[in-house]
Formats: sequence, structure tokens, C-alpha cells
Amino acid sequence: MAQRLALQRLLSLPTRGPLASHGRAFGTSAGRRSTFNVQDGSDFQDRVVNSPKPVVVDFHAQWCGPCKILGPRLEKLVAKQEGKVLMAKVDIDDHTDLAIEYEVSAVPTVLAMKNGDVVDKFVGIKDEDQLEAFLKKLIGA
Repeated sequence: MAQRLALQRLLSLPTRGPLASHGRAFGTSAGRRSTFNVQDGSDFQDRVVNSPKPVVVDFHAQWCGPCKILGPRLEKLVAKQEGKVLMAKVDIDDHTDLAIEYEVSAVPTVLAMKNGDVVDKFVGIKDEDQLEAFLKKLIGA
């Protein structure tokens, strides 16, 4: 009973406004709109390969320590680009077929894609300056 009441209180909290900062809000931010998790092969085709915007593809895994550092760093920098570039997150354990197709042999592997083609790539962790340079090169800034 106590758990049910706690859940009802949590669900009744506003997701916007001054009280929202006390819990996790479920609203969308600019960063969330530019970053998405790939659901399956057709989703990858639609949102990455057929994207009119450049896309950074982050191949990662839940068990990968460097991925947990790189992912948020990359998401933050993509969000700062204000929609000029998108970021697709691909869990290699869920989407082995995509990892094989794009020759991912280690994680994290990050691809830069434009018009459906891989135009740049790196494997491993990078610092923010290197990531900014990677994004600028992709965007053409």
C-alpha cells in the first residue's frame, strides 16, 4: 500500500515548472530531440541512412566503461549544435547485425554519416576538443 501511494505521488508531480527540478522530468529537451536510440534495422535506415542531416552513430554496450564516459560527452556536444547534426545510439548487443554491417570490432565506435555514407570514424574515447573537431568536420563548420 505504501509503495502504491509513493508511486501515485511520483506520477502526480508536475513535469514542468519549479517543482519539476526536484524529480526527473519526462519532458523533451533540445538534446533529447537530437539524440535517439535505434530500435531496429528499418529504424536505422529511416533515421540514419535516409537522414537529410548529418548523423553521429554511437555504437556502444551497457557493459562498456569507456562508452559510459563517451556517450554523455558526445550527447552534450551534439545538443550544442542546435539541430545541425543528429546522434543515433546503437547498442551492439541488441543490434549485432548493424555492428557487423558497419564493421564494428570494438566499442565505443563512432561513425560520422552524411547522405547514408560513412565519412569519418573513430574507435575509443576522445576528449571534448577532439569531439568538437570531429563534429565540426562532419557539419562542415
